[in-house]
Amino acid sequence: MIQATGVTWRYGANLVIDGVDVTARPGRVLGLIGPNGSGKTTLLRLLYGALRGGTGQVVVDGDELSALPARDAARRLAVVVQESGGETALSVAELVLLGRGPHLSTFQRAGRADHEIAARCLTRVGAAHLGARPFAHLSGGERQRVLIARALAQQATHLLLDEPTNHLDIRYQHEILQLVRDLGTCSIVVLHDLNLAARYCDDLVLLGRGGVVAAGPTGEVLDPTVLMPVYGIGIRRLDLDGAIHLLFQPIDQTTDERTAA
Repeated sequence: MIQATGVTWRYGANLVIDGVDVTARPGRVLGLIGPNGSGKTTLLRLLYGALRGGTGQVVVDGDELSALPARDAARRLAVVVQESGGETALSVAELVLLGRGPHLSTFQRAGRADHEIAARCLTRVGAAHLGARPFAHLSGGERQRVLIARALAQQATHLLLDEPTNHLDIRYQHEILQLVRDLGTCSIVVLHDLNLAARYCDDLVLLGRGGVVAAGPTGEVLDPTVLMPVYGIGIRRLDLDGAIHLLFQPIDQTTDERTAA
C-alpha cells in the first residue's frame, strides 16, 4: 500500500501539488487523471521518491519513503516512465536484467537465478521472442512490454507507470493496460484517456489545479457533473453491459443543441 498525506510541491513560486492525499491499495490499479498541467506526473514522481524536498508524507507499506535507503525503495517500487532507455545499445534481455540490480550487492554480477527471473518476466509480458533484439529497434508497444518486464524483474510490490499508453495505437493501449491489470499488484498509472481509465482502473484520483477534485472507485469519480468543470468539455456517460463509456463534445455545441431543443 502507498499512502500520501498532505503532499505539496512547488517549482519555484509555482504551486503544482497542493496538500494532496492519495491511497493506493494492494491488488488494485489506481489511476491519476486530470487535464494537462494538473500535476499528475509530478504527483507520481513524489510517490516514488524522484522528487524530494516538498512537504507532506509518503508511506510505503507502513514505512516512510524518505527514510528508506535507495536499494530498499527499489525493492518495493518499480517505475516505468515515458520513453525510457530508447537510445540504449543494450539488448532486450540485457535491459530486463538491469531490473535485478536492487537485489545485487555493489560488485555482484547477475547469476543464473537472476537470468532465469528476467527470462520469466519477458515471458510474462509476451516478449520472450524479443530477448536478443536491440531495445532501440523495438516498436513503441514492444518497448513498453520490455520496460514492464524490467520492472517485474525487480520483484517489487508496487508498480508505478507514467502514461504507459502514450504514442501507442489502440491495440497496444489495451494490451498494455490489460497486462498491468492482470499483474494483481498495487499499481498506480497516469492516464489521459478517460475511457481507458474507466476500463482498467479500480480507483481514480482526479486532479485539477494541483489539488484533488475527486477520489474513489472509478464509477463514482467518472461522474460528468464532476468531470465537466475540470476538463471544460461536455461529457455524456453511458453504462453498457457493466462498462462505462464517456462521450465528449465542446460545451458551446452542447449549449447550442439544448437551446435549439
